[in-house]
Amino acid sequence: MDFSQTMASRRSIRSFQQKDVDDAVLNALLNEALESPSSSNSQPYKIAIAQGEKARVLGQALLAKYQQANMLSKQSLWHKLIAAIKGGVLPDGDFKTILGKYPGEFQQRRVDTGKGLYKVLGIERHDKKARDEQMAKNFYFYDAPVAMFFFIHPGMTHTALVDLGIFMQSLMLGATARGLGTCAEGALGMWRSPLEQHFDIPSEYKLVCGLALGYPDNHPVNQFRPEKMSLDSLLINQK
Repeated sequence: MDFSQTMASRRSIRSFQQKDVDDAVLNALLNEALESPSSSNSQPYKIAIAQGEKARVLGQALLAKYQQANMLSKQSLWHKLIAAIKGGVLPDGDFKTILGKYPGEFQQRRVDTGKGLYKVLGIERHDKKARDEQMAKNFYFYDAPVAMFFFIHPGMTHTALVDLGIFMQSLMLGATARGLGTCAEGALGMWRSPLEQHFDIPSEYKLVCGLALGYPDNHPVNQFRPEKMSLDSLLINQK
């Protein structure tokens, strides 16, 4: 693909083939993404990658955390306080990932995107069970064969997040160009503790988010494209 085709065809993939990604392909993608620019070439990020059995086991652990937390959210304040004291249920990620209601126009875009996605999936707004099940798929990476977890060094403050975003975009576009699909997942930043059991993560690095990677299947959800803003909305007028 040329660049315009790659940009236009990239989607958030939420249904994957049960087909492994060769290490050679994965390494090529990562090496390409390492060409991304960063502030003074600081490259303030690291990645943990789970594949195969490790991805399956880690997905089960994260799913269990989500299910416990989801059940807790329906309990009384007292039960929530007990859980907070005992630990192990409430999110222990390094950044706040549950944002609540977005401000202003951003919430409307969020709502419109959610409606469009659920329409493709055939999930009615009132079907809480189906919505919970769809949300749960985040935590086992939509059955993707590769799960990536991204960390930044906080000493680089906000520029580390900018640099990581550029790196992730390079990675996602590179995957698209090779016939692979990705889904960036903020939800995978909710729990750090299960990752600590599988990776020797430097303590000074902070978990930001995750990403599912693999070969897309033919599920209609993979064709969903939310509406992007217009140039008029993007550009700030001159005085």
